[in-house]
Amino acid sequence: MQEFEFVKASLTPAQGIFTLIALGLILLALANYVRVTLVKNTHDFVIAGRRLGFGFGVAGIISIWTWAMAVMMSSAMTYTYGTSGLWWFTVPNGLAVILIIPFARRLRAKMPHGYTIGEFISSRFDGAGLARVVMTAGLLFGALLAIIINLKGTSLVISTVFGVDQGTVAIITAIIVLAYTVLGGLWASISTSTLTTLFITVPTAFVVTAVLSQVGGAEFVWQTVASKSTDFLSVARPEAAVGFGITLALGLITATVVGQDFWQVVWGLREREVSRTFFWAGALFYPIPICLGILGLVGIALNVDLATHLNGDAAAVGPFVISHIGLPTWLILSYVFVILSACYSTIDGSLSAISSIAAVDVIKPFSPNISEHKLFSYTRLSMVIAALIATLVVLSGVDFVTIVLTTYAIRTAVLIPFMLAVFWDRMTAAGFFWGTVAAIAIGMPIHFAYGELPGSIAILVISAIIPLVLGFQNQNRFDYDRLKEVADISDDSAPVNPIIPVNN
Repeated sequence: MQEFEFVKASLTPAQGIFTLIALGLILLALANYVRVTLVKNTHDFVIAGRRLGFGFGVAGIISIWTWAMAVMMSSAMTYTYGTSGLWWFTVPNGLAVILIIPFARRLRAKMPHGYTIGEFISSRFDGAGLARVVMTAGLLFGALLAIIINLKGTSLVISTVFGVDQGTVAIITAIIVLAYTVLGGLWASISTSTLTTLFITVPTAFVVTAVLSQVGGAEFVWQTVASKSTDFLSVARPEAAVGFGITLALGLITATVVGQDFWQVVWGLREREVSRTFFWAGALFYPIPICLGILGLVGIALNVDLATHLNGDAAAVGPFVISHIGLPTWLILSYVFVILSACYSTIDGSLSAISSIAAVDVIKPFSPNISEHKLFSYTRLSMVIAALIATLVVLSGVDFVTIVLTTYAIRTAVLIPFMLAVFWDRMTAAGFFWGTVAAIAIGMPIHFAYGELPGSIAILVISAIIPLVLGFQNQNRFDYDRLKEVADISDDSAPVNPIIPVNN
């Protein structure tokens, strides 16, 4: 095959920065409008009055879940492993959203007035400090991970397409999203997410179709990839499962089942809408990574080189292909809008989740009599600190895939302890704490020494054995109906839950 001649699109750094700011201004205007019209009190701010419907719920979840990893790592794993990489990336992603349903149904029924998972852990284990600390740390770490991944994704795209320095992009993006997130609230987050879902889904189909047409058609790509190696078109390559698939699948399940972004939606939805909302959100998510994963196959067909063209980061294959094969400028900008929409909406939701966790599970327990004005100031400060930490990680230069797989391995440690806490009445606070801590302390060294799969298995096994052993020794059974005692903040007759106040 004759080598494809790559020609970089003549797009300037100024155009890249303008695109970053333009989307931010659109979302800022929408967030401000929603805040003024729908957010009347703290209950609306935090949980949308528990009035979210099916349409808002599905669009919001798809947008939350369609982050940089979904739109960039799908291409990266397809480029690295072929269709096996796409299979291992795509299938667990949709299932991870659907698998939250049994947990969501149970906690909405048993704890209808909940706000955060940390609050659930505190109520489940009678305020046990260590268990709540572990859960809170896990939630904060997960939200911070999402911000880091999406800042990195934004930086990769804008750098590859427009030639802007990645560090500069990370700093500008963090400032832009912070500017409209401080208006915050679940109503604002879901509304902006609904708009960005439109920005993600519609252009994706046009862009991928145009790419295939530009390089010679789908049949050309398929045949060229097959001529390089039949392994690229097999979904049964074991190295894909061992190299990233199993670790990623466990991490994805953890990200939804133990992710505050999703639990805000669970408790914000009307109760009758929970199951079908998460089912359809998971099902309708699939076309997005499948379409964008095709860019990885195009990269293989065109002999895109990891070192020469992508600077060693496979996640850059999508942006590189889009900006180097001669597509019209408007199509390139459409692709950039897809990535930025995915990144912005997830950063926004994660910053909001961090502010809620900071207020409910960090600040109030240490200072229960803090004034509402100070509490709100500190929760805003928590957003700034999170954005700063995430930006510094991105500036360190660590590659995208390493960030995802390493942090997902760590997060897997809390998955089974949380499941047991939700469904097993003999689960103990000590089992929750030591199961999670020991899994990380022992499993992560195995992860670094022997690879993704042995490390993930070790983390999973240890986090299961310790809680089970301690639980079977426990003769006391927890009455889950006690969770109904947790009251809404709108119930003036009950103790007020420590929730972020609205800054009217």
